[in-house]
Amino acid sequence: MKKIVTLLSLLFLTLLGIITVFPFIYMILGGLMTYREATSIPPTVIPDSFQWVNYLTVFEKAPFIQYFINTLFVSLVTTLVTVLTSLFAAFALATLEFRYKKVVMVGLISLLMIPYESIIFTNYNTIARLGLLNSYTALILPFLTSIFYIYYLTNYLKSISRSFYQAAKIDGASDMEYIKKILIPMSKPALVTVGILTFISSWNSFLWPLLVTNDKKFRLLNNGLSAFTSESGSDVHLQLAAATLTVLPIVLIYFIFRKEIIRGVAKNGIKG
Repeated sequence: MKKIVTLLSLLFLTLLGIITVFPFIYMILGGLMTYREATSIPPTVIPDSFQWVNYLTVFEKAPFIQYFINTLFVSLVTTLVTVLTSLFAAFALATLEFRYKKVVMVGLISLLMIPYESIIFTNYNTIARLGLLNSYTALILPFLTSIFYIYYLTNYLKSISRSFYQAAKIDGASDMEYIKKILIPMSKPALVTVGILTFISSWNSFLWPLLVTNDKKFRLLNNGLSAFTSESGSDVHLQLAAATLTVLPIVLIYFIFRKEIIRGVAKNGIKG
């Protein structure tokens, strides 16, 4: 009976895997088809010959290289600063003692309940009044910290014995030296997880860049893909090729760092 249940479970997981992966595989294959193959009924699954020229056509019709550069720059800056601000805030909440610490923590948890969509227009008005529309600053500034990651790192750092901090202070180390030489190495899985998830979130951002930029010079990949879909009309094969270009970097990042993500989520830190 146990073997039957295991076999059925494997079959069910395999079916779910196929359902999940098939759209991505078809997107990649569709980007290598001719227009006739991509629009044929019944649909063509595997092209007769791979049309690599589709990708060259995509770059000729839209400035996707500029979109890549913009998205990479915004994502890297946002990720780096978010990791730093989240780490410093989490260190203060998990390690230091100060008045109203619990009040601050309750306030942060309360803010987690506020949906992003409810404050996006407030952020837009602030950016507009500062005269920062159509700039990299507008794309980056509202995302330089994350309450969720502060909360996540705080819980992670609380599992690290406070004796490490006390021993460092006895040896004369400053808080910055403790963070740099002890805390960062010990919390590396969590920091990598925060960094990767922040990068992916920034790479996939769509609504905010759409609001604060209307110049191609500052357009990010997803906005560029949306504009290209409208401009290319019925060229489905080119749209699939452009979508593949947008998705592949994130897929590669996931496969490279998937173990770090799982380790950062599953591990509860080092207990003394």
